Amino acid sequence: MGLGCDLEVDVNGEEVFLVDKEILSSFSGRLSKLFSRSTATTKLKVLFHDLPGGAAAFELMARFCYNPGCVTITPSNVCLLHCVAHFMEMTEDFSHSANLIEQTEKTLEGITYWTWPETLIVLKQCQDLFSAAHSSGILKKCLDSLVARIALASDTSPSTSSPDSSGFRFSCDTRSSESTKTSSYHRYWWFEDLAGLNTLIIQKIIENMVSIKFDQVIISRFLFYYLKSQASNATTNEKSKLIETLVNLLFLLDRSSVSCKGLFGVLRVALGVNISKCCRSRLESMIGSQLDQATLDNLLVPSPGGVNILYDVNLVMRFLKSFLISGGQISLTRLRRVGRLMDMYIAEVAPDACLKPSKFIALLTALPDSARDTYDEIYRAVDIYLQIHAGLSEDEKMKICCALNYEKLSSDICKDLSQNLKFPSRSAIQALLSQQSKLKSLLQDTDSLKSSNTSPCTNSNQANAKITDEQIVLYAKRLDLATENEKIKTHLQGMQWRVMELEKVCQKLQTQIAKIMNAQAASPGNPRSLPKLCS
Repeated sequence: MGLGCDLEVDVNGEEVFLVDKEILSSFSGRLSKLFSRSTATTKLKVLFHDLPGGAAAFELMARFCYNPGCVTITPSNVCLLHCVAHFMEMTEDFSHSANLIEQTEKTLEGITYWTWPETLIVLKQCQDLFSAAHSSGILKKCLDSLVARIALASDTSPSTSSPDSSGFRFSCDTRSSESTKTSSYHRYWWFEDLAGLNTLIIQKIIENMVSIKFDQVIISRFLFYYLKSQASNATTNEKSKLIETLVNLLFLLDRSSVSCKGLFGVLRVALGVNISKCCRSRLESMIGSQLDQATLDNLLVPSPGGVNILYDVNLVMRFLKSFLISGGQISLTRLRRVGRLMDMYIAEVAPDACLKPSKFIALLTALPDSARDTYDEIYRAVDIYLQIHAGLSEDEKMKICCALNYEKLSSDICKDLSQNLKFPSRSAIQALLSQQSKLKSLLQDTDSLKSSNTSPCTNSNQANAKITDEQIVLYAKRLDLATENEKIKTHLQGMQWRVMELEKVCQKLQTQIAKIMNAQAASPGNPRSLPKLCS
């Protein structure tokens, strides 16, 4: 092929071939058009800088030209031949009946009958020749066949139930039954085979799966598996591209199909690399929409470099914002779950001496009041915060205490608050007034119960609902009115004594406040009035 040939071809700087100009130009429309414009009679030289497949592909193509139709086309070389044939524009045959594009297309028609390893071989070649494979159409044929095969196998397996249950339990959990192992294997058998592909191919595969409405729970699990497989050996730049690709693909899926635990896994990898603002916003939005499924450990994300506080409070605030605006009416159950989670988080960050009051207040007030049925945990967190930040002014302390709902504090907490010197005196007064109001309300409810005791069966449910906090429970059909009335009377006498004691404390505090106000009014200079009590 080299001796006496009149054409020198330099392929991508890899290798130089000496070939017969007439033979190759009779098959290649690209070369034919090139030589038709040339008037040179001496040896010609052609340089290719971007021939798909390089020297190996050109040699296969040249062998086909020298021996028309005699090159065996198999899954191992069909991608190379198909791409180089399109590049060389081998759509016309001037002297032979052989047409390389036509023959490769005929081979591709049988792709559905190829074995799984043969399909993977072609897909990996398409990965190496992505642009050429995409433009020539072979990549789409290969992807369609691959996804259809995975979908067919998945249709014969039981569907998954929960996005948070482990998809790989069969490989590490000795408690799994043999049936669970078999079922999991049928669902996820293809994960490992595709984990070695690059992000461009994975993106095309997932987009294809979404278009045919493939099980999105399985898709999300594969993406988390793919991240775990790729991230360990990836460079920082590779991790950035990997995270951005996966986040954009996960964003295509239904939120209920994406595991919150998996999203936090993505976040952990993303924290160490630079990703676009849009990508980060999408990731935080997906996590925020499922915040009720998160754990305290998930939220304890270290603050970014250059920030003094221990944990990234701003990140958690963005999660909360995404949760509250995630769309639709948030159920009270989900809201209360997030409320309990935030109570634990606030207690965790309260001892941080670098946490500013404004950030602490923002955490305390981020959720609506309905998210908490009790503010006892918030009180304990505020108590810790005031202890660590002993230098706060009275105004700053009152701003923090305004986040408390005194009506939702238990009796024991109110008592503790009234004696807690770390809290402003005005806060203590509000706690006492709130407790007094609750006791008076309880007395009124109990009086109403006594006056209607002629129909115990009708009112027993109302009595239980109103005074369970004071441990007075009346059971219908077992009610001994004489005995119960005596018990109630004794209990009321005790509560009346407590009310009298609380009123005395309130009077003393009110007297002290009046003295302070009178002293300020009489003193020279600019008097400063006391701030109003928080409502």
